[in-house]
Amino acid sequence: MDAQRMERILVTGGAGFIGSNLIRLLMEESDWDVLNLDLLTYAGNRASLAGFDGQARYRFTQGDIGDRPLLGRLLRDFRPSAVINFAAESHVDRSIDGPAAFIQTNVVGTFSLLESVREYWAGLSGEARGHFRFLHVSTDEVYGSLGPAGRFTEQTPYAPSSPYSASKAASDHLVRAWHHTYGLPVLTTNCSNNYGPYQFPEKLIPLMILHALDGRALPVYGDGGNVRDWLYVEDHCRAIHLVLEGGTPGEVYNIGGDAERTNLQVVEEICCALDDLLPESPYRPHRELISFVADRPGHDRRYAMDASKVRRELGWRPRESFETGLRRTVRWYLDHREWCEQVQARGYRRERLGAG
Repeated sequence: MDAQRMERILVTGGAGFIGSNLIRLLMEESDWDVLNLDLLTYAGNRASLAGFDGQARYRFTQGDIGDRPLLGRLLRDFRPSAVINFAAESHVDRSIDGPAAFIQTNVVGTFSLLESVREYWAGLSGEARGHFRFLHVSTDEVYGSLGPAGRFTEQTPYAPSSPYSASKAASDHLVRAWHHTYGLPVLTTNCSNNYGPYQFPEKLIPLMILHALDGRALPVYGDGGNVRDWLYVEDHCRAIHLVLEGGTPGEVYNIGGDAERTNLQVVEEICCALDDLLPESPYRPHRELISFVADRPGHDRRYAMDASKVRRELGWRPRESFETGLRRTVRWYLDHREWCEQVQARGYRRERLGAG
Protein backbone atom coordinates (compact mmCIF):
# COMPACT_ATOMS: atom_id res chain seq x y z
CA MET A 1 0.00 0.00 0.00
CA ASP A 2 1.17 3.53 -0.78
CA ALA A 3 2.10 5.05 2.58
CA GLN A 4 0.97 8.46 1.36
CA ARG A 5 -2.60 7.14 1.16
CA MET A 6 -2.59 6.63 4.91
CA GLU A 7 -3.52 10.11 6.05
CA ARG A 8 -5.93 9.58 8.93
CA ILE A 9 -5.78 6.70 11.40
CA LEU A 10 -8.42 5.78 13.99
CA VAL A 11 -6.75 3.85 16.81
CA THR A 12 -9.03 2.07 19.26
CA GLY A 13 -7.57 1.36 22.70
CA GLY A 14 -4.90 3.94 22.06
CA ALA A 15 -4.48 4.92 25.72
CA GLY A 16 -3.33 1.42 26.62
CA PHE A 17 0.19 0.03 26.59
CA ILE A 18 0.79 -0.99 22.97
CA GLY A 19 -1.71 1.48 21.53
CA SER A 20 -0.07 4.48 23.17
CA ASN A 21 3.34 3.35 21.94
CA LEU A 22 1.97 2.98 18.41
CA ILE A 23 0.43 6.47 18.51
CA ARG A 24 3.71 7.89 19.76
CA LEU A 25 5.48 6.28 16.81
CA LEU A 26 2.95 7.62 14.31
CA MET A 27 3.10 11.12 15.76
CA GLU A 28 6.89 11.20 15.76
CA GLU A 29 7.68 9.38 12.50
CA SER A 30 4.78 10.14 10.15
CA ASP A 31 2.61 13.10 9.24
CA TRP A 32 -0.66 11.21 9.69
CA ASP A 33 -3.57 12.53 11.74
CA VAL A 34 -4.51 10.24 14.64
CA LEU A 35 -7.83 9.86 16.43
CA ASN A 36 -7.52 7.90 19.67
CA LEU A 37 -10.72 6.23 20.90
CA ASP A 38 -10.38 4.67 24.35
CA LEU A 39 -12.87 3.83 27.07
CA LEU A 40 -10.25 4.58 29.76
CA THR A 41 -10.82 1.47 31.83
CA TYR A 42 -8.27 0.69 34.56
CA ALA A 43 -5.42 0.05 32.07
CA GLY A 44 -6.05 3.10 29.87
CA ASN A 45 -4.16 6.22 30.80
CA ARG A 46 -4.26 9.54 28.95
CA ALA A 47 -1.07 10.55 30.73
CA SER A 48 0.79 8.12 28.47
CA LEU A 49 0.15 10.53 25.58
CA ALA A 50 -0.09 13.84 27.44
CA GLY A 51 2.67 15.37 25.33
CA PHE A 52 0.43 15.31 22.27
CA ASP A 53 -2.64 16.97 23.78
CA GLY A 54 -3.38 20.16 21.92
CA GLN A 55 -1.49 19.19 18.77
CA ALA A 56 -3.48 19.60 15.58
CA ARG A 57 -2.68 16.09 14.32
CA TYR A 58 -3.86 14.32 17.48
CA ARG A 59 -7.28 14.11 19.05
CA PHE A 60 -8.80 11.95 21.77
CA THR A 61 -12.34 10.69 22.34
CA GLN A 62 -13.41 8.67 25.35
CA GLY A 63 -15.80 5.94 24.32
CA ASP A 64 -16.59 2.28 23.79
CA ILE A 65 -16.00 0.34 20.55
CA GLY A 66 -19.44 -1.16 21.16
CA ASP A 67 -21.13 2.25 20.94
CA ARG A 68 -22.42 2.11 17.36
CA PRO A 69 -23.81 5.69 17.22
CA LEU A 70 -20.51 7.08 18.51
CA LEU A 71 -18.44 5.00 16.07
CA GLY A 72 -20.66 6.02 13.19
CA ARG A 73 -20.24 9.69 14.02
CA LEU A 74 -16.47 9.45 14.48
CA LEU A 75 -16.00 7.57 11.22
CA ARG A 76 -18.17 10.00 9.26
CA ASP A 77 -16.51 13.08 10.74
CA PHE A 78 -12.88 11.92 10.88
CA ARG A 79 -12.89 9.95 7.59
CA PRO A 80 -10.02 7.59 8.48
CA SER A 81 -7.93 5.78 5.91
CA ALA A 82 -7.46 2.93 8.37
CA VAL A 83 -8.65 1.62 11.72
CA ILE A 84 -6.22 -0.15 14.07
CA ASN A 85 -7.96 -2.13 16.79
CA PHE A 86 -6.10 -2.49 20.10
CA ALA A 87 -9.21 -2.24 22.27
CA ALA A 88 -9.27 -5.34 24.45
CA GLU A 89 -9.19 -6.71 27.93
CA SER A 90 -5.77 -8.31 27.95
CA HIS A 91 -4.65 -9.85 31.25
CA VAL A 92 -4.97 -13.62 31.67
CA ASP A 93 -5.16 -13.44 35.48
CA ARG A 94 -8.04 -10.95 35.34
CA SER A 95 -9.86 -13.16 32.84
CA ILE A 96 -9.78 -16.02 35.35
CA ASP A 97 -11.39 -13.86 38.03
CA GLY A 98 -13.89 -12.12 35.74
CA PRO A 99 -14.33 -13.56 32.23
CA ALA A 100 -17.52 -11.62 31.42
CA ALA A 101 -15.70 -8.37 30.70
CA PHE A 102 -13.42 -10.20 28.26
CA ILE A 103 -16.32 -11.65 26.32
CA GLN A 104 -18.09 -8.30 26.25
CA THR A 105 -15.13 -6.24 25.03
CA ASN A 106 -13.10 -8.70 22.99
CA VAL A 107 -15.95 -10.58 21.32
CA VAL A 108 -19.09 -8.43 21.37
CA GLY A 109 -17.11 -5.20 21.12
CA THR A 110 -15.08 -6.43 18.16
CA PHE A 111 -18.27 -7.54 16.40
CA SER A 112 -19.83 -4.13 16.93
CA LEU A 113 -16.68 -2.35 15.73
CA LEU A 114 -16.53 -4.51 12.62
CA GLU A 115 -20.12 -3.66 11.77
CA SER A 116 -19.50 0.07 12.23
CA VAL A 117 -16.38 -0.08 10.08
CA ARG A 118 -18.08 -2.21 7.42
CA GLU A 119 -20.88 0.33 7.09
CA TYR A 120 -18.35 3.16 6.79
CA TRP A 121 -16.20 1.27 4.26
CA ALA A 122 -19.24 0.37 2.14
CA GLY A 123 -19.96 4.09 1.78
CA LEU A 124 -16.50 4.89 0.43
CA SER A 125 -15.82 5.04 -3.27
CA GLY A 126 -12.91 4.94 -5.69
CA GLU A 127 -9.40 5.09 -4.28
CA ALA A 128 -10.58 5.72 -0.73
CA ARG A 129 -12.42 2.40 -0.70
CA GLY A 130 -9.53 0.53 -2.32
CA HIS A 131 -6.92 1.86 0.08
CA PHE A 132 -8.88 1.46 3.31
CA ARG A 133 -7.58 -1.07 5.88
CA PHE A 134 -8.79 -2.53 9.19
CA LEU A 135 -5.88 -3.89 11.24
CA HIS A 136 -6.72 -6.14 14.19
CA VAL A 137 -4.04 -6.67 16.83
CA SER A 138 -4.09 -10.06 18.53
CA THR A 139 -1.88 -12.39 20.55
CA ASP A 140 0.15 -15.60 20.37
CA GLU A 141 -1.97 -17.02 23.20
CA VAL A 142 -4.72 -17.98 20.74
CA TYR A 143 -2.49 -20.84 19.57
CA GLY A 144 -2.38 -22.54 22.96
CA SER A 145 0.71 -24.16 24.48
CA LEU A 146 3.80 -25.51 22.71
CA GLY A 147 5.97 -28.42 23.70
CA PRO A 148 9.73 -27.99 24.12
CA ALA A 149 10.32 -27.54 20.37
CA GLY A 150 8.73 -25.71 17.45
CA ARG A 151 7.16 -22.29 16.95
CA PHE A 152 3.73 -20.93 16.12
CA THR A 153 3.20 -20.09 12.45
CA GLU A 154 0.29 -18.35 10.80
CA GLN A 155 -1.07 -21.82 9.95
CA THR A 156 -0.99 -23.16 13.54
CA PRO A 157 -4.49 -24.27 14.60
CA TYR A 158 -6.08 -22.25 17.36
CA ALA A 159 -6.21 -23.91 20.80
CA PRO A 160 -6.83 -21.18 23.40
CA SER A 161 -6.52 -22.17 27.06
CA SER A 162 -7.76 -19.21 29.11
CA PRO A 163 -10.87 -17.02 29.01
CA TYR A 164 -8.63 -14.22 27.70
CA SER A 165 -7.13 -16.23 24.85
CA ALA A 166 -10.50 -17.75 23.97
CA SER A 167 -12.02 -14.27 23.68
CA LYS A 168 -9.16 -13.10 21.46
CA ALA A 169 -9.45 -16.21 19.30
CA ALA A 170 -13.14 -15.46 18.83
CA SER A 171 -12.37 -11.87 17.82
CA ASP A 172 -9.75 -13.08 15.32
CA HIS A 173 -12.28 -15.41 13.72
CA LEU A 174 -14.82 -12.60 13.47
CA VAL A 175 -12.30 -10.34 11.74
CA ARG A 176 -11.43 -13.00 9.19
CA ALA A 177 -15.09 -13.84 8.62
CA TRP A 178 -15.86 -10.20 7.86
CA HIS A 179 -13.14 -10.32 5.21
CA HIS A 180 -14.26 -13.57 3.59
CA THR A 181 -17.98 -12.83 3.79
CA TYR A 182 -18.15 -9.09 3.17
CA GLY A 183 -14.79 -8.32 1.56
CA LEU A 184 -13.72 -5.94 4.34
CA PRO A 185 -9.95 -5.37 3.79
CA VAL A 186 -8.62 -6.65 7.11
CA LEU A 187 -5.15 -7.43 8.40
CA THR A 188 -4.43 -9.45 11.54
CA THR A 189 -1.25 -9.45 13.61
CA ASN A 190 -0.54 -11.95 16.38
CA CYS A 191 2.28 -10.91 18.67
CA SER A 192 4.35 -12.48 21.41
CA ASN A 193 4.74 -11.02 24.93
CA ASN A 194 5.32 -7.28 24.76
CA TYR A 195 7.31 -5.26 27.27
CA GLY A 196 8.55 -1.68 27.49
CA PRO A 197 7.47 1.81 28.61
CA TYR A 198 3.93 2.56 29.81
CA GLN A 199 2.94 -1.06 30.51
CA PHE A 200 0.33 -1.43 33.25
CA PRO A 201 2.06 -2.96 36.30
CA GLU A 202 -0.10 -6.05 36.54
CA LYS A 203 2.14 -7.58 33.84
CA LEU A 204 5.26 -9.52 34.78
CA ILE A 205 8.12 -7.14 33.98
CA PRO A 206 6.78 -3.86 35.41
CA LEU A 207 5.29 -5.73 38.39
CA MET A 208 8.67 -7.24 39.25
CA ILE A 209 10.44 -3.90 38.83
CA LEU A 210 8.06 -2.05 41.14
CA HIS A 211 8.00 -4.86 43.71
CA ALA A 212 11.78 -4.89 43.79
CA LEU A 213 11.99 -1.12 44.26
CA ASP A 214 9.80 -1.51 47.36
CA GLY A 215 11.65 -4.55 48.67
CA ARG A 216 8.56 -6.71 48.22
CA ALA A 217 8.71 -10.42 47.36
CA LEU A 218 8.99 -11.17 43.63
CA PRO A 219 6.33 -13.88 43.08
CA VAL A 220 7.24 -16.41 40.38
CA TYR A 221 4.48 -18.82 39.40
CA GLY A 222 5.10 -22.56 39.80
CA ASP A 223 8.69 -23.58 39.07
CA GLY A 224 9.35 -20.47 36.94
CA GLY A 225 9.90 -22.64 33.87
CA ASN A 226 7.08 -21.29 31.70
CA VAL A 227 8.63 -19.92 28.51
CA ARG A 228 7.60 -16.79 26.60
CA ASP A 229 8.97 -15.09 23.50
CA TRP A 230 9.60 -11.45 24.46
CA LEU A 231 9.10 -8.52 22.07
CA TYR A 232 10.06 -4.93 22.81
CA VAL A 233 6.98 -2.78 22.27
CA GLU A 234 8.59 -0.28 19.89
CA ASP A 235 9.71 -3.15 17.65
CA HIS A 236 6.15 -4.46 17.68
CA CYS A 237 4.77 -1.04 16.73
CA ARG A 238 7.18 -0.75 13.80
CA ALA A 239 5.98 -4.13 12.59
CA ILE A 240 2.33 -3.01 12.82
CA HIS A 241 3.26 0.11 10.86
CA LEU A 242 4.80 -2.05 8.10
CA VAL A 243 1.84 -4.44 8.01
CA LEU A 244 -0.58 -1.54 7.72
CA GLU A 245 1.33 -0.06 4.79
CA GLY A 246 2.36 -3.20 2.95
CA GLY A 247 0.36 -6.18 4.21
CA THR A 248 -2.02 -8.12 1.99
CA PRO A 249 -5.70 -7.89 2.98
CA GLY A 250 -6.96 -11.09 4.52
CA GLU A 251 -3.50 -12.16 5.65
CA VAL A 252 -2.18 -12.88 9.15
CA TYR A 253 1.28 -11.83 10.33
CA ASN A 254 2.98 -13.31 13.39
CA ILE A 255 5.32 -10.89 15.18
CA GLY A 256 7.84 -12.18 17.69
CA GLY A 257 11.09 -11.02 19.24
CA ASP A 258 13.00 -14.30 18.88
CA ALA A 259 13.84 -13.93 22.58
CA GLU A 260 12.61 -16.96 24.50
CA ARG A 261 13.11 -16.82 28.25
CA THR A 262 11.63 -18.69 31.19
CA ASN A 263 9.76 -16.49 33.63
CA LEU A 264 12.46 -17.15 36.20
CA GLN A 265 15.17 -16.02 33.77
CA VAL A 266 13.25 -12.80 33.10
CA VAL A 267 12.94 -12.02 36.80
CA GLU A 268 16.60 -12.82 37.39
CA GLU A 269 17.64 -10.49 34.55
CA ILE A 270 15.49 -7.72 36.02
CA CYS A 271 17.23 -8.24 39.34
CA CYS A 272 20.65 -8.01 37.70
CA ALA A 273 19.69 -4.78 35.92
CA LEU A 274 18.44 -3.26 39.16
CA ASP A 275 21.63 -4.30 40.96
CA ASP A 276 23.64 -2.42 38.32
CA LEU A 277 21.41 0.65 38.12
CA LEU A 278 20.75 1.00 41.86
CA PRO A 279 24.08 0.37 43.58
CA GLU A 280 22.83 2.01 46.79
CA SER A 281 19.63 -0.04 47.03
CA PRO A 282 19.19 -1.70 50.44
CA TYR A 283 17.64 -4.70 48.66
CA ARG A 284 20.72 -5.76 46.67
CA PRO A 285 21.13 -8.44 45.51
CA HIS A 286 17.54 -8.19 44.34
CA ARG A 287 17.34 -11.86 43.35
CA GLU A 288 17.06 -12.68 47.05
CA LEU A 289 13.54 -11.23 46.84
CA ILE A 290 12.41 -14.02 44.46
CA SER A 291 9.65 -16.18 45.91
CA PHE A 292 7.91 -19.16 44.26
CA VAL A 293 4.11 -19.21 44.54
CA ALA A 294 1.28 -21.50 43.45
CA ASP A 295 0.94 -21.63 39.69
CA ARG A 296 -1.81 -19.96 37.67
CA PRO A 297 -4.68 -22.33 36.74
CA GLY A 298 -4.20 -23.67 33.21
CA HIS A 299 -0.85 -21.92 32.78
CA ASP A 300 0.43 -22.53 29.22
CA ARG A 301 3.96 -23.91 29.33
CA ARG A 302 5.60 -22.36 26.28
CA TYR A 303 4.93 -19.86 23.51
CA ALA A 304 7.30 -19.07 20.64
CA MET A 305 6.58 -17.19 17.42
CA ASP A 306 7.84 -17.82 13.90
CA ALA A 307 8.04 -14.29 12.50
CA SER A 308 9.66 -15.31 9.20
CA LYS A 309 6.66 -14.19 7.13
CA VAL A 310 6.74 -10.55 8.28
CA ARG A 311 10.54 -10.58 7.96
CA ARG A 312 10.47 -12.05 4.46
CA GLU A 313 7.53 -10.13 2.98
CA LEU A 314 7.88 -6.75 4.71
CA GLY A 315 11.54 -6.60 5.75
CA TRP A 316 10.85 -6.21 9.47
CA ARG A 317 13.56 -6.90 12.03
CA PRO A 318 13.53 -6.16 15.77
CA ARG A 319 15.97 -3.42 16.71
CA GLU A 320 16.28 -4.45 20.34
CA SER A 321 17.65 -7.64 21.81
CA PHE A 322 16.04 -8.79 25.03
CA GLU A 323 19.06 -7.53 26.96
CA THR A 324 18.99 -4.02 25.47
CA GLY A 325 15.20 -3.77 25.57
CA LEU A 326 15.01 -4.90 29.17
CA ARG A 327 17.67 -2.42 30.26
CA ARG A 328 15.75 0.39 28.53
CA THR A 329 12.55 -0.77 30.21
CA VAL A 330 14.00 -0.91 33.71
CA ARG A 331 15.54 2.52 33.26
CA TRP A 332 12.20 3.93 32.06
CA TYR A 333 10.37 2.71 35.18
CA LEU A 334 13.11 4.10 37.40
CA ASP A 335 12.78 7.48 35.67
CA HIS A 336 8.96 7.55 35.66
CA ARG A 337 7.91 6.70 39.18
CA GLU A 338 5.28 9.44 39.03
CA TRP A 339 3.51 7.63 36.17
CA CYS A 340 3.52 4.41 38.19
CA GLU A 341 2.22 6.19 41.28
CA GLN A 342 -0.59 7.77 39.26
CA VAL A 343 -1.64 4.36 37.97
CA GLN A 344 -1.68 2.85 41.44
CA ALA A 345 -3.56 5.84 42.85
CA ARG A 346 -6.54 4.73 40.75
CA GLY A 347 -6.98 1.65 42.93
CA TYR A 348 -4.51 -0.98 41.73
CA ARG A 349 -2.24 -2.22 44.50
CA ARG A 350 -0.24 -4.87 42.66
CA GLU A 351 -2.19 -7.62 44.39
CA ARG A 352 -2.24 -11.13 42.94
CA LEU A 353 -5.09 -11.87 40.53
CA GLY A 354 -6.35 -15.08 38.97
CA ALA A 355 -5.41 -17.48 41.76
CA GLY A 356 -8.44 -19.59 40.88
